[in-house]
Amino acid sequence: MDTPKFNSGANALTNTLTGMIQKISDKPPVLDFGIINSDLSLTINSFPRPIPLTDYSICRQLLYDPGVPLTETYVDGSHSHPDASEPGTHSHKVKLPKKMRRLKAGDKVLVAIIQNEFVVVDIVYNAEHLTAEPDWT
Repeated sequence: MDTPKFNSGANALTNTLTGMIQKISDKPPVLDFGIINSDLSLTINSFPRPIPLTDYSICRQLLYDPGVPLTETYVDGSHSHPDASEPGTHSHKVKLPKKMRRLKAGDKVLVAIIQNEFVVVDIVYNAEHLTAEPDWT
């Protein structure tokens, strides 16, 4: 049994479809703004239907609780420090500003759309916040 041979029209169509598929798969990620809804679903400008909590991802820094020290160091030794107890043992807690906090309902967010996944990258604030002093916990 002979296998059918492609004619030049079929080859052209195959090449066109292959090129289109390649362009779609090589598409760079898209960025969009979104909002975290009261049920923690995500709604973005270009996709107005709520995306359930189970169907999007978030970057890890959005899980940080500013009420918990980022790190804590302990020093045991003799030196002057106002909070040192005898013989100089004390600790330092490093915290981030309150704006560097966990994601919550009502937050305006920057969303990257990569292939078929929505990823919340960060919380977006109005630039007027640049003039305010950082609010430390």
